[in-house]
Amino acid sequence: MKLSDWIGFIGVSILLFAFFLNLSNKLQKDSLSYITMNIIGAGIACFASIMINYIPFVVLEGCWTIVSVYALINILRKKI
Repeated sequence: MKLSDWIGFIGVSILLFAFFLNLSNKLQKDSLSYITMNIIGAGIACFASIMINYIPFVVLEGCWTIVSVYALINILRKKI
């Protein structure tokens, strides 16, 4: 596997692990851990998509990252 494959695999694994934890009620959708895992996983997967120049996944993972950052900002605002 190429470096871009490994990077993408790590990013997607983080996303899937967060999703699994959410479905098994270990993490709530509005928890800081869940949102952070989504930001990191989607950001890494987006970077891997940029590396292979696959625009559909750049858009998908980029949007996923942005939406997750938006959710993080909303959570942090509520805590202030």
